[in-house]
Amino acid sequence: MSAGSGSISERVVLASGSPQRKEILRKLGVEFEVVVPGVDELTGGDPEFEVLENARLKAGAVDAGGALVIACDTDVVLDGKALGKPCDAVEAREYLERMSGRAHEVLSGLVVLEGGKERSGLERTSVVFRELSEVEKERYVRFGEWRGRSGGYAIQTLGSTLVERVEGSVSNVVGLPVGLLFELAPRLFASS
Repeated sequence: MSAGSGSISERVVLASGSPQRKEILRKLGVEFEVVVPGVDELTGGDPEFEVLENARLKAGAVDAGGALVIACDTDVVLDGKALGKPCDAVEAREYLERMSGRAHEVLSGLVVLEGGKERSGLERTSVVFRELSEVEKERYVRFGEWRGRSGGYAIQTLGSTLVERVEGSVSNVVGLPVGLLFELAPRLFASS
């Protein structure tokens, strides 16, 4: 799948099925293909290690034939533990209860493979939720935006109403830390 109009001639592969990551790359004008890696992601351990290792697993699972590969894994961390994606509406509401009026971290591991060499990094963003009323929690869960989202919310749409402030990269919270991507793969952003 091709998207956007790139500024480099080499092939770029996004190792992700995330619509948010695809949209960010498209808006940046990067021409890329999508390959969804089928990997069993690590869970339950050190969140920093997991997001970086999961990104490595995704990048390594792609047979890209020499293309530049971008892989990312993002999770929401509260009280030192990664929350992952809620399995149902009950768990989504529990996440909102736990994060209401508190700060949490959004961690992303980003891996770029190019010419057999790996460049990687970790991005962290602090997000503070407002004190949420019962009505707000119920409305958000009913809206269904929590499905398939780490931490059970999406900051780019209705989830923005939950947030009091963000300290750090907003694109990281959406799912792809653009500043870190620029550091790891500056040629993606070079003019032709």
